Amino acid sequence: MPDLLGRKFTANAPNRVYVGDITYLPCKGGKNMYLATVIDTYSRKLAGYALADHMRVSLVIDALAHAHGVRGSLDGAIFHSDHGSVYTSQTFRNYCSSLGVRQSMTAVGTSADRSPSRII
Repeated sequence: MPDLLGRKFTANAPNRVYVGDITYLPCKGGKNMYLATVIDTYSRKLAGYALADHMRVSLVIDALAHAHGVRGSLDGAIFHSDHGSVYTSQTFRNYCSSLGVRQSMTAVGTSADRSPSRII
């Protein structure tokens, strides 16, 4: 998957470039919850999210679906993430394609390549 942003986390209009990430939320009893976020790089605002007790592909699909529901059409937008297995899965790739979203990914092991997603 190419890096379409090259660390340029700006957009000239809303709904053009999104970054995604998953945050681990430690809970009582030693379990975790997982928060998947979709952030619009133009406004730096949360466009979509999903919370679950698992980190399966449905978590990131639900977050992007939430952004789609809130923002409307995502056709032509870029979604930038790391190389996590949920983002590289064929299921997520197919979902992005069905929305007209182009995927972009960081270089492997380079968290600076998705820094706006780290605001949560």
